[in-house]
Amino acid sequence: MPSTADGPSPDPISDEELQRLTVGELIPHDAPIVLATYDPEWPRLFAREAERIRAVLDDRALRVEHVGSTSVPGLAAKPIIDIVLVVSDSADEPSYVPALEAAGYVVRIREPDWFEHRLFKGPDTDINLHVFSVGAAEIDRMVRFRDRLRASDTDREYYARTKRELAQRTWRHVQHYADAKTAVVQEIMSRAV
Repeated sequence: MPSTADGPSPDPISDEELQRLTVGELIPHDAPIVLATYDPEWPRLFAREAERIRAVLDDRALRVEHVGSTSVPGLAAKPIIDIVLVVSDSADEPSYVPALEAAGYVVRIREPDWFEHRLFKGPDTDINLHVFSVGAAEIDRMVRFRDRLRASDTDREYYARTKRELAQRTWRHVQHYADAKTAVVQEIMSRAV
């Protein structure tokens, strides 16, 4: 969502705005965030999903990357595999959405004003499949953040500490938790090469 990349919002994104972006029913979280200890199975789950996505989309899947906290060895995370899928034009849904839906993926978020981002949930593994067009700046930002956390023990621990502290709060929506981490993400990104 835009506030995670473009800076913190003065107020949490409203239910109305989240519903506008959500495909289907918006269900409030209204609870703390559950963080799991790093699971060495997460890379295997990503590899399985990446293989399935590539099989479904063939050469339309231009890039598939494991991102987010589950992609960083040793980092606690919500046990949801974040995946970036790059296609030629994420706004051209007829070129890829029917194939993903036929394989059991379900579109849950549509953000035309933020890099034409689409988010799908998986058929049998808890994933967030983030779809972007070639050249979207968010792709490189997500990969650089992952790489920084993999390379820097100090930044990884700082991020983990921030996540643990924030996760204890009750959040109306998980997106509010993500938005609350924005300043720390930006600080770490300022050190990423």
